[in-house]
Amino acid sequence: MTDVQPDSSSAPSRTATLQVSAKGGVQEVDLDRDPPFGWWPAIAIALVAFIDRVEINLIAGALPAIQDHFGFSDTVAGLIPTAASIAAAVLLLPAGRLADRAPRVATVVIVVLLWSLFSVLSGLATTFAMFFLVRIAIGAAGQLYNPPASSLLADYYPNSSRGKAFGFERAGYYMGLPAGVIIGGAVAEALDWRAVFFIAAIPGIVIAVLMATVKEPIRGLGDRIDRMKAAQGDLAATEGSAEHAALTGPPSTIFADAKELLRIKTLRGIILAQAMLALGVAGLFYWLPTFLERLEDLKVDAASGLAGGVGGTGIVVGIIIGSKMGDKDRGDGWRVRLSTIFLLVGALGLTLAVLLPGVPLRMAMVALACIGFAGAMPNLTAAAANVVPASTRGMGFALLQFLTTLGGAFGPFLVGAASDGFDSIRVGMLFLLPPMFCSVAILWSVRNSYERDLAKAAVS
Repeated sequence: MTDVQPDSSSAPSRTATLQVSAKGGVQEVDLDRDPPFGWWPAIAIALVAFIDRVEINLIAGALPAIQDHFGFSDTVAGLIPTAASIAAAVLLLPAGRLADRAPRVATVVIVVLLWSLFSVLSGLATTFAMFFLVRIAIGAAGQLYNPPASSLLADYYPNSSRGKAFGFERAGYYMGLPAGVIIGGAVAEALDWRAVFFIAAIPGIVIAVLMATVKEPIRGLGDRIDRMKAAQGDLAATEGSAEHAALTGPPSTIFADAKELLRIKTLRGIILAQAMLALGVAGLFYWLPTFLERLEDLKVDAASGLAGGVGGTGIVVGIIIGSKMGDKDRGDGWRVRLSTIFLLVGALGLTLAVLLPGVPLRMAMVALACIGFAGAMPNLTAAAANVVPASTRGMGFALLQFLTTLGGAFGPFLVGAASDGFDSIRVGMLFLLPPMFCSVAILWSVRNSYERDLAKAAVS
């Protein structure tokens, strides 16, 4: 049921009575408000993304202490996140199908509680084999929040605020990288590496409770609001479009669904570019504290704190600039073109961070790299949401996260193996550079297909 009514104020705004929650009931929605339902859903999901990356990256900050305890090489150290990410990738496509069919809020809450359990088990491990298996388990659970959470954001936020909404989520995700590094290094130095994982379980439980306060929206809600705005009150047209979106289901199998989604050229480009980007970012944050410790002779806690603090600052700046610029959509593939520029800045920053000597210069370039990477992320995620029909967004984000996770899986391992092979962590870090520039080229190649794919998704 919809009913557009003029507002009684001197500056009229369009309102509509809409069913918002999947459990039924209607409420009046201000179609001109940005965002129409407030920022709490985005903030709650950002907290989930944050604690996910914190837990995953605790090991990076505490890595020297863990290596000393169990006595394993750099190659094996790089293999830990690689194996965990591969385990996550195996489960992502089924998770995407689940996100299109099951209550998404409840799924995210359960996943966060599983992280907390596995974090405690990491600290209780008595052998390296046990520790390795637990880290694989937490990696398998680590990415499962993404398909349902991204689908929720696309439903809660229309295109005019979608970049900012995904900016919150990406900010939480990427702020969790340096935060995990800082916490891991500081706690391992002050207490013990086992205490790192015990402490991380507490905020996980708190965030699961906070996430449970988010209401499950009806699917396609954000797109429906966009259509209503565009129609300027032509409710007959928007009702028909919303009904079609609600009744259109995914194909009968996971692989058929994935194959259909990969026909979308823009989505293919975004997926491949993010996979290359993830490889570079994962390798950078996993090995940066060790890189600074060995080349700049810093202590573990100092290296972790510096890497996390500088990286985190760059991420905040990049997210703010990128999401603001992206939501001022100028057409002609603006989100994709802007993301390409940001990625190029990030790739150049990473190159100089590896090559230039001295802590100040390296850290300035790390900050530049993080600004570039973080500025691209909310726009790439919003662009992916825009070119995928609402009925299959869960699977679309699962496919995106699946290949991105596989890409990120090999970053730490690549650096570790090259470090052992060449007996140089600097040479190992250089192996991250070609994939970064590949991501720029791939994204640039699909810049002209975005508007066409956006129009197709709007009528699907």
